[in-house]
Amino acid sequence: MNITALLHRKKARIYCIGIKGTGMCALAELLHHAGFSVSGSDRAEVFYTDQILKTLGIPYRESFDPHHLPQDTELVIYSAAYSPETNPELAEAHARGLPVLKYTDALGAYSAGFDASGIAGVHGKTTTTAMAGALIRGAGLPAQILAGSAVGAFGGRSTLTLGNKYLVAETCEYRRHFLAFHPRRIVLTSVESDHQDYYPTYESIRDAFLEYGRKLPCEGEFIYCADDPGAAEVAKILEQEPHGEHRRFIPYGFTAQGPFRIQSYTLGEEQALMVVAGFPDPLSIRIPGRHSALNAAGALALTDALVKTETPGGWQQAQWDGARQSLAGFTGSKRRSEILGEAGGILFMDDYGHHPTAVRSTLAGLKEFYPQRRLVLSFMSHTYTRTASLLDRFSCCFENADITVLHKIYASARESSLCGISGETLFAKTKAHQDEVYYVAEPLDAVALLHKLLRPGDLFITMGAGDNWKLGQALFTQAGGVLP
Repeated sequence: MNITALLHRKKARIYCIGIKGTGMCALAELLHHAGFSVSGSDRAEVFYTDQILKTLGIPYRESFDPHHLPQDTELVIYSAAYSPETNPELAEAHARGLPVLKYTDALGAYSAGFDASGIAGVHGKTTTTAMAGALIRGAGLPAQILAGSAVGAFGGRSTLTLGNKYLVAETCEYRRHFLAFHPRRIVLTSVESDHQDYYPTYESIRDAFLEYGRKLPCEGEFIYCADDPGAAEVAKILEQEPHGEHRRFIPYGFTAQGPFRIQSYTLGEEQALMVVAGFPDPLSIRIPGRHSALNAAGALALTDALVKTETPGGWQQAQWDGARQSLAGFTGSKRRSEILGEAGGILFMDDYGHHPTAVRSTLAGLKEFYPQRRLVLSFMSHTYTRTASLLDRFSCCFENADITVLHKIYASARESSLCGISGETLFAKTKAHQDEVYYVAEPLDAVALLHKLLRPGDLFITMGAGDNWKLGQALFTQAGGVLP
């Protein structure tokens, strides 16, 4: 069976295993809007995606049972968290001989039917995708956007459906998942060592991004952050390869040459204004940090490419005004400098940053955005391999925090503990670089300590890919805050 053809034939019956996952729910929503009959299953645990699925009327079961798989199913899409050995529904699909696709492969097959753009990078890809969605909506382009997190500007969802001509999707480098995607354009935000369990060296992860870049067709566009050494290196290698001259290489950033150079970046009242060389008016950004300005410039470069594809004459004034207004109203995405609210005079935030580069840039941006506030941080490192490989960089990346509380390492299901590496190891290293740092293994056990440390006027932020976000929510509600 031609899977790509199936994914572009209306009314096909598709079953999604792990449908509550952010990516799976987003793809299910796109398929549902396109006219497919979508159903699925997941665990009984409540996720924010439960409400999305119920609002859309997509039926799903909260357990896994072979009998749940409808007899008329034509395609099964499953989360990479499951396998036929552990999931009875997936085993049943294989036993029936049904076509079965992992989520990333299904997204790749779906992308083949569009003028598709993939946004990639070790850092910044979710926010860049979300900002691109805001700009694209403001410009009135017929596109579908899929981000890796819920986005306020998308109505609290991970998708935005504005039409069926263009697809803009966040694409992930882990295990080379993005190689299933069919890009006409690529935005590359950053390349550096990460996912050390799969990419043991910088060169190995860089080469994966090179493979992705080589998927561009002739006349394809490679948009990259000139300020990021890894992204710039990938662009330079691709440009010098055979067929490199047939692709367009478009840099953006503070050091970029050309229309997407950020000429100025100034702070106002909890907002920033940036001037981009090729555009007549400054852009207003409400989320903190120079890294956010870079993400906005990358999103603008992509939107510019789509506008010029859609309209040979380029931007119309109404499109530009709409794009600027839409970006000015952009408030970020879930777990990306996400504001929970203010309670007891304390501003509570949560962020997914779990790599030293992301942690450092986010904290620096917050310190710049909120200069009158003490910055109190809860950080939970994610994976033993990442912590071990980047230990020295982690230990000095919290310096913009006035107070740091560290926790145990949040282990990945794909690895086991490494002898000698623990949360205490990072704590001991960090004490050499920061005066006020504490260690409490379990995040919720730090509630009493933080009640003593926090005071009105502070900014308290939980950071990491672990579950210490629960600590921020607990403190916020105890201070009188109401969660959204």
